[in-house]
Amino acid sequence: MSPPPALADPVDPARVRTLPRHFAWVDHRLRDRLGELSLEEIALVLFLHLAADKHGLSYWSDSSIARKLGLREGDVNQARYRLIHKGLIAYRYPLYQILALGDERP
Repeated sequence: MSPPPALADPVDPARVRTLPRHFAWVDHRLRDRLGELSLEEIALVLFLHLAADKHGLSYWSDSSIARKLGLREGDVNQARYRLIHKGLIAYRYPLYQILALGDERP
């Protein structure tokens, strides 16, 4: 089964991630932000880093993510909302996008 056609269209085209020189699946700069994240947010953002393609895009459903992480779907929804407002991910149903990290903070 091929992915939906929207896979080629990121949620935020201006912030498509590129793999930094020090990339190790998760951008090392994320560790500087861990103190501002809840455990659910850390679990979701790490899951998305592992599940996403090279452009940071993932079509995993909230219910599937919740099952994989041992969370309630509502916890995934709340974590997604907070990660969006912290500028770490973008979302347009059903597409998640891990955003490029920079020095900016929302």
